Amino acid sequence: MKSEQPEWQSEFAGPQDSPGFSLWRNFMGWQRGLNAALRPLDLTQPQFAILAVCGWMTHDGQEITQQGVADFVGLDRMHVSQVAKRLEEDGLIERQPSHSDQRAKKIVLTGKGHELLAKAMPVVEQFDRAYFEPAPRV
Repeated sequence: MKSEQPEWQSEFAGPQDSPGFSLWRNFMGWQRGLNAALRPLDLTQPQFAILAVCGWMTHDGQEITQQGVADFVGLDRMHVSQVAKRLEEDGLIERQPSHSDQRAKKIVLTGKGHELLAKAMPVVEQFDRAYFEPAPRV
């Protein structure tokens, strides 16, 4: 059986030469490593991201809605909703009607959420420093 040549063309010799593919692979490696670092705290990288954004955005009394979190972290609204539901079930956040828009849900860290974020932040920052530290020159 004769192999047909694809009709598509690429300017790259292979996926390893594509900047987008390289970025995706690097991101996946970072996310897998961070998930492993967060596992003892029973958190995933997306859960941490939502907790951290809520902590940062509300520390001065501001209100952040679920949609605001989705916009800030660049995740799909449905994905944020699913992750927020899990965080709420775990007692880490509360979702309440927004004061400015009753259709929107604001997200508030609970005391337990603040405590876990205080434990997770140094883990994530240490992991990031190690992951992104330039390799030593030989």
